[in-house]
Amino acid sequence: MTELGEKYAQLNQIIARHRDEPGGLMPVMQEAQALFGALPMEVQEVIADGMGKTLSEVYGVATFYAQFALAPKGKYVISVCMGTACYVKGAQAVLDKLSEYLEIPVGETTEDGEFTLDATRCIGACGLAPVMTVNDDVYGRITPDQVAGILDKYRA
Repeated sequence: MTELGEKYAQLNQIIARHRDEPGGLMPVMQEAQALFGALPMEVQEVIADGMGKTLSEVYGVATFYAQFALAPKGKYVISVCMGTACYVKGAQAVLDKLSEYLEIPVGETTEDGEFTLDATRCIGACGLAPVMTVNDDVYGRITPDQVAGILDKYRA
């Protein structure tokens, strides 16, 4: 059996464990995402069939909750705060520079799987505006000129 085939077999076991639980869809989706790294449409279809739900119900949950991703995230997830303070202090220019430097639009992952670029709501570091995070690392008072140097540290 291929690695992907083994993952689908594991997914079917996960579904069987939670099928009859009230609210079982959420733990199935959480475990499926941990297994596949995301919830692509093919995985959502298997979950829907196995849980006796429609694909639109599963997709609705997957797109409503921020914890779920429809495509795999990169090794490094870059989030630029677009809250009011950050936006006013130049977050859009930082986000544009990141998109240009990584050659991907917001919400996408680089072809090598290293970086995912996201815009996010307020992260509560308004005094450091504009702010970006790379996984758990926080960078405050960022300017577009600093983008390349910061990302090069992660590429090394």
